[in-house]
Amino acid sequence: MKIIILGAGQVGGTLAEHLAREENDITVVDTDAKKLRDLHTKLDIRTVTGAGSYPIVLRQAGCEDADMLIAVTNSDEINMIACQVAHTLFRTPTKIARVRATAYLTRKGL
Repeated sequence: MKIIILGAGQVGGTLAEHLAREENDITVVDTDAKKLRDLHTKLDIRTVTGAGSYPIVLRQAGCEDADMLIAVTNSDEINMIACQVAHTLFRTPTKIARVRATAYLTRKGL
């Protein structure tokens, strides 16, 4: 399975490690080139330096034929926008966004 992970922090790095062990084709995207270098050295994965919500960066990561996009950056907004861009422009079948702010998840008062 071809999987793109946005975010090379604790969550993204752990996901990449586990999914790469299962022989998936993993690409990790982050703005921090050092974190990406460290992951690339440790794991057999591709890395792309850039902002994960930008269409050009998603294209460089291979979103056109990816099976799944997992957005786990430290920004809920970037995660949600990246999933929407992957859906709208690339028709990525499965999209997962980590959303931590409860304001996005509750409907009270609407």
